[in-house]
Amino acid sequence: MTEHTHGQETLNELVPLGRELRKHIPEVYEAFAKLSVAAQKPGALDAKTKELIAMAFAIASHCDGCIASHAKGLVKHGANETEVAELIGVAIQMMGGPGTVYGPRAFAAFRSFMDKQGQ
Repeated sequence: MTEHTHGQETLNELVPLGRELRKHIPEVYEAFAKLSVAAQKPGALDAKTKELIAMAFAIASHCDGCIASHAKGLVKHGANETEVAELIGVAIQMMGGPGTVYGPRAFAAFRSFMDKQGQ
């Protein structure tokens, strides 16, 4: 049995579903895309820091799709395993038990994207 990494496999499952829904509510998806670009744009906080924050919220929200997306973003913006592990430690501190479930999912997703980059 293949280990589910909550990374690319999750995105592969969700992207086609999102595309289908987007056909019915394109304005919502367009507005969300603009919001995402604006929120993630580097400013006083750099892009990596914003991705770390987003990952904490993804873990807290129990959102596997969000975890996958932000794991990919963390790799893109140069986060390392230690930074991601420490972020997960804070999520566990704030969330307790659920953090010990979704935190490892986030770490596995991050590692799967790191592996794809050959890091």
